[in-house]
Amino acid sequence: MKFHLPQFGAGLGALALLLSGCGSDFGSAATAANPQTDGKLLVATTVSPITSIASSIGGNKVDIEGIVPEGTNSHTYEPAPQVAELLSKADIVFVNGLKLEDPTAELAKANMKSGANLIEIGTTVLPESEYIYDFSFPKAEGKPNPHLWTDPLYAAKYATVIRDAFIKRDPKHADYYSENFVRFDKKATELANALRKDQATVPAGNLKLLTYHDAYAYFAKDFGWNVIGAVQPKNFSDPTPAEVAALIEQVKRQKVPTIFGSEVFPSTVLEEIGRATGAKYEASLRDDDLPGNPGEKDHSWLGLMKYDYITMIKGLGGTTKNLEAVSTATGKTDSAKYPQ
Repeated sequence: MKFHLPQFGAGLGALALLLSGCGSDFGSAATAANPQTDGKLLVATTVSPITSIASSIGGNKVDIEGIVPEGTNSHTYEPAPQVAELLSKADIVFVNGLKLEDPTAELAKANMKSGANLIEIGTTVLPESEYIYDFSFPKAEGKPNPHLWTDPLYAAKYATVIRDAFIKRDPKHADYYSENFVRFDKKATELANALRKDQATVPAGNLKLLTYHDAYAYFAKDFGWNVIGAVQPKNFSDPTPAEVAALIEQVKRQKVPTIFGSEVFPSTVLEEIGRATGAKYEASLRDDDLPGNPGEKDHSWLGLMKYDYITMIKGLGGTTKNLEAVSTATGKTDSAKYPQ
């Protein structure tokens, strides 16, 4: 079988040009297709939180294969040529959209079989009027902040899109997908309620986030937090000395108790800011790298966000008894294949 690579100059490496290219409009919802009435749907996903949510809804009725290896910078990830084979066989390809995985989306467009669906989940659930542009995602670059999944309210919307796509392609298992969605939605709501209770224990004025990468903009808007800055600039380089000095002054002025780094991207700059301000440097936040190993109960979207929320609230002086009481055990095996 011959696979097609989008032609943007010479070779697959030129896919990187897409990262600064124009937006695509290849369908923010599933298109009509003949429903699959026997056998399992083959579903390809990109970042691991989407893989996890899709697995929660699809259960044992679908085969789910992730594309972006955990611990990889999803903003600069370029799919290997062999990913084209998976994309050519998939019935559904879920991407986040919002300009996060353009090279993978273009590779899918070039190789997907007739009748398959390419679905931009984030672009589907977020109206353009609600796009957030910020430190790492300036409006002039045309790429909004894509990190909706760190907000449980949007994670539930992701699950809605996934459920509907599965039902459209596999209507005979509609009740199964719907029941799984209800369970996921209940857990997302439980997590959100626990978060609201525990964040109320944070001293007044302390719900401030200075992070390495701004993955919490939508979460902050919905839950009343203040993202005061992100160290990682739009081009993923280190900030200038002047920018670091400004952040140091801001942390001192606002008396931020803890600054948060990424488990995937250690930051000497944040360490420097911590030393200069006396703020604690907590380096273990995870944007899309699930805790533990595949098959373990915390290796899920729920486990990821529970860990991050507990880490942030404790770092800012609060207590987390309600979040700690949220069980990540589902009683079901996660059968998704996460690339390592």
